[in-house]
Amino acid sequence: MLVVATAPVEEAILRDRVREHVGPETEVRVVAPASDLSPLEWLATDEDEARGEAAEVARSAERAVEPEAGRVETEVGDSDPVQAIEDALRQFPADKVIVMTRPGEDAGWLEKGSAEEASERFGVPVTHLVV
Repeated sequence: MLVVATAPVEEAILRDRVREHVGPETEVRVVAPASDLSPLEWLATDEDEARGEAAEVARSAERAVEPEAGRVETEVGDSDPVQAIEDALRQFPADKVIVMTRPGEDAGWLEKGSAEEASERFGVPVTHLVV
């Protein structure tokens, strides 16, 4: 399973949701896109702060998922969540994808519509969690 976390999430909530989809032998890759960028930061490729925040999101998600899965790997992904999913699926052919984003107005411009686009593009079941 591929877990794509564009935003921080309470570990207990993530653990409960992942439990619905994994077993003790399931391999999980957590990708945290560095998507918390303004359009200007994105154009200027000023991603250092966003990549640091994404690393924290990935570590938190790993702690949440680890008790439920057989093996967990984490990485910071591309700033575009859909591109991060594509990159991850090249190396980790997941059977399922969970995309976690912030709700409505709180979602960053790169997050909006990413789960729907991933569902259309990649041919694997995509579950969208709003956190």
